[in-house]
Amino acid sequence: MKRVAVTGMGVVSPLGHSPAEAFEAACAGRSAIGRLDFPSINRLAAPIGAAVTGFTGADYFDPPRLRMLDRCSQFAGVAASQAMADSQPGLTVPERSRTGVFIGTGMGGITSIDEGYQTLYGENSDRIKPFMILMGMHNAPAAWIGIAHGLSGPNLTYSTACSSSAVAIGEAWLRLSRGELDVAIAGGAEAPLALGSMKAWEVLRTLAAVDENDASSSCKPFAKNRSGMVLGEGAAMLVLESWERAVARGAKIHGEVIGYGLCTDNGHITRPSVDGQAAALRAALLSAGICIAEIDAINAHGTGTLANDSVETAAIKAVFGSRANTIPISATKALHGHLLGAASALECVLSLMAMKHSVALPTMHLQQADAQCDLDYVPNAARTGVSIRTMLSSSFAFGGTNAVLAVRAAP
Repeated sequence: MKRVAVTGMGVVSPLGHSPAEAFEAACAGRSAIGRLDFPSINRLAAPIGAAVTGFTGADYFDPPRLRMLDRCSQFAGVAASQAMADSQPGLTVPERSRTGVFIGTGMGGITSIDEGYQTLYGENSDRIKPFMILMGMHNAPAAWIGIAHGLSGPNLTYSTACSSSAVAIGEAWLRLSRGELDVAIAGGAEAPLALGSMKAWEVLRTLAAVDENDASSSCKPFAKNRSGMVLGEGAAMLVLESWERAVARGAKIHGEVIGYGLCTDNGHITRPSVDGQAAALRAALLSAGICIAEIDAINAHGTGTLANDSVETAAIKAVFGSRANTIPISATKALHGHLLGAASALECVLSLMAMKHSVALPTMHLQQADAQCDLDYVPNAARTGVSIRTMLSSSFAFGGTNAVLAVRAAP
């Protein structure tokens, strides 16, 4: 198995429009969650989310292209271009056929689909957009990235709900580590803040209630008074490259993907299990060829739902035993919300940045301790000067596809 370096990163997120901006906001504990403002927002019981602000597609795409891009694809394209500009991989023509695109998304172009249904059924009109299929299809973000950068290697889209971009990064890592590819763009994109989408999540009873004292504090992972997750939007992308190639060309290396655990929690389509989450954690350790003593920190799935957080705590204890109490655990969804298919990629970027800067990121809004969630969640403030060499970043999904990435700091 060959080593795989991360040589480029790109982010368009509620926390900021670059990896540096997102990391700075996460370190400071600045929540991007707030009240949303769009037509019919009053139909939602909890009209909150983590929106990408200050983003206009016309700043990045010419009008003919923009007409074919859902907001999800816009985010993906901008984040991928950031990552490629950061990496500067210098691809030759033959290497473009050995460069793949691996993207995760849970809901694809749901915003465009929602708008189309409103026109078709709500307004009883047949005047839907002519590019509706291109805007709504799940593989559109990956396809446009491949077109934009002239990449003719594998172009694959993974839709495994909340673990989609962890799967995308993990599958890209597998192909690179086996020598099948030289370079890959891998990550995720999501834009689910449309009325129909949010209403569907609401009736599933997974969304958080609004914190009436401070709406930005509505997502409370691992806290006793947690009430659910908050939806977010955005994209995060990595450029993965064979270690040998990166070193040979003198590339800036942000870190290394060293393992990937994947398993199916087959007991229930939405209810997590300790065994299922523990299996994914163990699979990541096995894949990376490391033991529990080598894990310095964990980026938790940490959604803020009653079921997940207690189960995740128990799963970490099951895998790490008494050492679980000494591992800093961060749940950044308290700040950027749950980006669904893009969450794993954003959290992977934040993990790589945390290791680089020797910071354990905070789990914000953890004011009330829960006896069932009694580990070190780095509550309410970042912890600096922490030596973090190796991390796990966990993603546990509806549908049961659990994926955990193992990442290591750059030398």
